[in-house]
Amino acid sequence: MKVLISGGTGFIGRHLIPRLLDYDHEPVVLTRSEAKARDLFGASVRVITNLDQINSDEQIDAIINLAGEGIADKRWSEARKQALVDSRISMTADLVSLIMRLERNPEVMISGSAIGYYGCRTDDLQLPERGEVVDDFTHQLCQRWESEALKAQTMGVRVCLIRTGVVLGHGGALAKMLPAFKLGLGGPVARGDQWMSWIHMDDEVEIICMMLTHNSFHGAYNLTAPEAVTNATFSQTLASVLSRPCWFRVPAVILDLMLGEGSDLLVKGQNVYPERLLKAGYKFAYPDLDTALAQVLEPAD
Repeated sequence: MKVLISGGTGFIGRHLIPRLLDYDHEPVVLTRSEAKARDLFGASVRVITNLDQINSDEQIDAIINLAGEGIADKRWSEARKQALVDSRISMTADLVSLIMRLERNPEVMISGSAIGYYGCRTDDLQLPERGEVVDDFTHQLCQRWESEALKAQTMGVRVCLIRTGVVLGHGGALAKMLPAFKLGLGGPVARGDQWMSWIHMDDEVEIICMMLTHNSFHGAYNLTAPEAVTNATFSQTLASVLSRPCWFRVPAVILDLMLGEGSDLLVKGQNVYPERLLKAGYKFAYPDLDTALAQVLEPAD
């Protein structure tokens, strides 16, 4: 399949594109930085910087939409929150407009979302895809993002919405945690009883690839491992894998100073369950946290 990918140079995209090549797909990477894409992928992929570089008579078989400003990269001012919205909604709308322009529709559009769809929360409620939501900024952001992608359905395109949890791999959120934990200074965030729903990068990428070619997949899916854990359990497991203590605690007030309203991403959470993936028969390569962290952190040969 010829697969157009937005956000291909991001954390997930950098791992996804080599897997697409392994499956003999033909990636087309849409990026703001051609140099960055070339540095990552060399000549193995086609790189474009504008959707106008795709002619209306070109056959695009699938679209994978991963673009969006980093959700926890900066303090949440009103301007930052608007940038988070714009970077997701505008790109998704542009991709839907591309579909309208193409003479032949793609077979499928896989569009990013997040477990923030369920809102930042303090309860223990397990959340399948039809789980109740808390109507906060993160829910509204994801809901608008998903609604924009679903417009492609009106043109006969199969749409999959991937509500991704914390992705464990080389980079991303784990890379931000590791320095403190390696020094023996890691520990829970705030109370530590907030839920963390996570997924290993290999499962994230494999599920996306599966959705490309399996026509039975459509609608929203929770891309999280079956066993969510509390922040305290995550911290203790990470420290144990690294053979380090887990004594320190990050006060909520520190995160509030750093991230403002965005600190809710860390001091609150969601207990998300991948009901639809499990019912579809997907077998997670890394269903438990110990195995997932051990694989990511094992020494390179």
